[in-house]
Amino acid sequence: MSDTLLQVKQLKKHYPIKKGLFKPKASVKAVDDVSFSITRGETFGIVGESGCGKSTTGRTILRLHEPTSGQILFDGIDISELPYKEMRKIRRRLQMVFQDPYASLNPKKTIKQILMEPLRVHGLYTQEERYQKVVEIIETVGLHESHLDCYPHEFSGGQRQRIGIAKAVILQPDLIIADEPVSALDVSIQSQVINLLLKLQKEFKLTYIFISHDLSVVKHISDRVAVMYLGKIVELGKTEDLYENPLHPYTKALLSAEPIRHPDEKRERIILQGDLPSPVNPPNGCTFHPRCNSCMEICRTVSPSLITLENGQSVACHLYK
Repeated sequence: MSDTLLQVKQLKKHYPIKKGLFKPKASVKAVDDVSFSITRGETFGIVGESGCGKSTTGRTILRLHEPTSGQILFDGIDISELPYKEMRKIRRRLQMVFQDPYASLNPKKTIKQILMEPLRVHGLYTQEERYQKVVEIIETVGLHESHLDCYPHEFSGGQRQRIGIAKAVILQPDLIIADEPVSALDVSIQSQVINLLLKLQKEFKLTYIFISHDLSVVKHISDRVAVMYLGKIVELGKTEDLYENPLHPYTKALLSAEPIRHPDEKRERIILQGDLPSPVNPPNGCTFHPRCNSCMEICRTVSPSLITLENGQSVACHLYK
């Protein structure tokens, strides 16, 4: 069995835009040539500002959005063009925890019905065994069997997210994509949910893709981190290396905006100039060059490729060529 669970190769997701009869066709380049791999048991973090393509990357990997091009190799199987029936069999091993726990739970069903549905759809266990599995998982995530007859609106945001996590874990998948799972929760509840995810990872030997814009949360939970900007990965490396020695100017700007931990701590804030360019018409060359303080002439015309340095960090920047 290979240690590599997931390989994403040159993944693209473009959304076509209709501009009218006499206007040329255009497309939103939400994900543009993204490549990375994930080993079993790893937590792979993806960070970046809103609109950079983080969530679209996660949803495209699960084929919730069909990829425009590229390969998605899951456990050696190319699922990027897998037929519906074959993909449905694979979905048991691929699950997702969504950002809004209330929107991801059916308000017309009880928690018991919500948690039993995945088991029923995949034809797992008998009716009695399904109920036992539901009781086990609801207690594992910190709730009680008595909660099973309640509806989603009767719970707090943190409790609903626990139910969403239970729904993803009950099938015992290999990979869970957590899309901003704590961004809608209070800070005190965030830590509880993060600790729950870490506990479940050890218990069920899970692999995570953790998507967030909160740098401190990603630092706490991730083994490796990829930084995205305008649909591309601009830096990738081990968490401690990336946070202690950021290479790309965009990564440096993100980390400089992280809240300080102590009043005496001093940090130079890097202010990015201008607004995020449109993904419909991204800049030529390096997409970050209009906002970069280290911009060179080559940056305006040549798009940098992701190169791996001696310390294992990968960066897409002409400063390191």
